[in-house]
Amino acid sequence: MPERFVLGAEQRRERVDKVLTRLLSPRSRATVQRWIAEGRVCVDGVPCRARHMVAAGAVLEVEVGPELTTRAEPDASVPFGVLFEDEHLIVVDKPAGVVVHPARGHRTGTLVSGLIARPGFLVAPADERDPAGHLRPGIVHRIDKDTSGALVVAKDAVTREGLKRQLAEHTMTRVYQALTRGVPQEGRIETSYGRDPRSALRFTSRLLQGKRAVTNIALLETFGARRAARVECRLETGRTHQIRVHLAEQAGTPLLADALYAGQARRAAGPLPAVDPAADAALAGVELGLGRHALHARVLGFLHPITRQALLFESPLPADFAAALTSLRRLGSAAPAFGSR
Repeated sequence: MPERFVLGAEQRRERVDKVLTRLLSPRSRATVQRWIAEGRVCVDGVPCRARHMVAAGAVLEVEVGPELTTRAEPDASVPFGVLFEDEHLIVVDKPAGVVVHPARGHRTGTLVSGLIARPGFLVAPADERDPAGHLRPGIVHRIDKDTSGALVVAKDAVTREGLKRQLAEHTMTRVYQALTRGVPQEGRIETSYGRDPRSALRFTSRLLQGKRAVTNIALLETFGARRAARVECRLETGRTHQIRVHLAEQAGTPLLADALYAGQARRAAGPLPAVDPAADAALAGVELGLGRHALHARVLGFLHPITRQALLFESPLPADFAAALTSLRRLGSAAPAFGSR
């Protein structure tokens, strides 16, 4: 039976989708608009459009539609590790080269495809406030295709919203390790942040206005007379490409093998290494051997939204990152920084 509403005398003239969003709370406006597009909403017995105007006395009938679920295709061949799993969430160890969810140019072979093919994995309801929610059920944060490491995925809507709140309140712990060209200065980087107006692919911190982005950098190790470094990057915010942009544009030390942002680096504030063609060639060889930007999501911590248990996970360095680190240590002049690990 459809749900039926008769608008009272207090109802001013207003769009039907806005009116129904209030009447059908907590369902979202996107859900209401989807039901209208599917012909599930009538005004005075006649199917309507979302922009249809209604006022006092109008009779609205709504046939409630099914919950939106994913349209991603399952693929059991997608590789990933599991650091933790219970009935509410899963913490995965994503390898470099795997895209987190379907998007333009990456419709198949994604982490989401691998997860929904996993035996016993219950697909979380799509976030109806997210226009692409049907393609990324349970996804609350992402890491780039060529970034490896720890990622949490929700299995139900309550867990998803609890994790999203922790991200919004900056209470989730996210620590990355990176290998850089040059040696960045330790400390806190805080900038405005947004899409680069000159590029459809890049983001930038060189904006007068934008979202707030904060990265904390600690130096762990330097290599080859300051030609490269291993650093720890602790996120306070989690903007797309944030660490890559801050290291390149603000520190002047882009990630090793980061072709997208290497050209954006300003001159490093610290002393430049002495000219040594052999060392420079060796560093270029390390980048070539790595074949992807040198960033790994090492530590992930959060409060379990259901059990309220504090959880902390560490993803070991993957083989390609560890091999690059070993090669860097052979450059000579390796010097552990204070507090390295």
